Amino acid sequence: MNISTRIKNMNYSPIRNIVPSLENAKNKNLNVYEMHIGQPNIKTPDAFFDGINNYKEKIIKYENSAGSHATIKAFCQMYKNAKIDLTEDEILITHGGSEAIMFAIQTICDPGDEVIIFEPFYSNYDSFIKCASVKPCPIRLDANNDYKIPPYKTLQKAITNKTKAILLSNPNNPLGTILSKDEMHTIAQLAIEYDLFIITDEVYRQFVYDNCYYESFMNIDGLTDRCVLVDSISKHYSACGARIGVLATKNKEFYSQALKLCQARLSVSTIEQIASANLIYTMDSYADNVRGEYMRRRDVFCTELSKIDGVDFVFPKSAFYVFATLPVDDTQSFVRFLLEDFEHNGETLSFAPGAGFYINADIKNAARFSFCANACDELKTAAKLLKIGINEYKK
Repeated sequence: MNISTRIKNMNYSPIRNIVPSLENAKNKNLNVYEMHIGQPNIKTPDAFFDGINNYKEKIIKYENSAGSHATIKAFCQMYKNAKIDLTEDEILITHGGSEAIMFAIQTICDPGDEVIIFEPFYSNYDSFIKCASVKPCPIRLDANNDYKIPPYKTLQKAITNKTKAILLSNPNNPLGTILSKDEMHTIAQLAIEYDLFIITDEVYRQFVYDNCYYESFMNIDGLTDRCVLVDSISKHYSACGARIGVLATKNKEFYSQALKLCQARLSVSTIEQIASANLIYTMDSYADNVRGEYMRRRDVFCTELSKIDGVDFVFPKSAFYVFATLPVDDTQSFVRFLLEDFEHNGETLSFAPGAGFYINADIKNAARFSFCANACDELKTAAKLLKIGINEYKK
């Protein structure tokens, strides 16, 4: 009996792949500062749990395949507040942003088609693309140029007759960068000239710092019929386990075809949709408070990182990650050392090795640190442990 080539070509998650080592460290009673995963430790708003507690039906029934009316209406209002023009018949509710991306790729691409992604990218993009038997075509961003989008003529070289879409996150995971107006128009020009879809993952748009420029691709002129928005409540509301996402577009043909996939998986969880609809109306005040907390954490952690010799990074303007290069030969080996062979005063830390955010995994000294799961004082300690760990690892 054979296993499919498609699944063999997929990679294990570079983030979740360190979990066995992490669990072993905890079993040794070590206190681990977990910086490998974007799981916020900030409390989910009470409105979510109020929605669950107010559910009085005696039967938990299937919901509409496109999503419950209440959930779609709530998201519609949220986008209106964010100055993104979407109507209720342009929004599909999905099992998290992950399903939204998979549905987008499956709706746009045939097996053997190609999707452009910018490296480093959210590590699961590679899996989502390969799951559809589609080829990821990476364009590598240069750390020496602050990971900016390359010039138009450079982008053109990645286009073939198989290219169907550009998939990107803005604000960016893992970099914490935000596309400038010029970068967005360069990507838009490419999509228009070569008749490509733009799958725009905007799950971190609530966390833009320092009054930086930010705009949704949904608002860029000329992209009305070729822009597909991916969103989720996971990061916005510290509700990662609720698995409520959005796939939205003004392209009627895309919407009607993607609906087939929604119908094939029947519906998204009824109770989680009810709770999420109740939650979404609390967005403004909650997001403002959480944004301020993440900014404080960012500032503390980056200040401490800058004190470590040989560590280099681009100061994040959004999201809750720092993508850094470390003075070690291999961060995959180094994080396992931290979890399996290192401890200082009964403590250690974890992070996501940077190679997993690239197709060819040839970037050996990069790492992504998440600062959403630890308070400011904990981040100071984690940075000190990192410095000590680097010195011990080099020995």
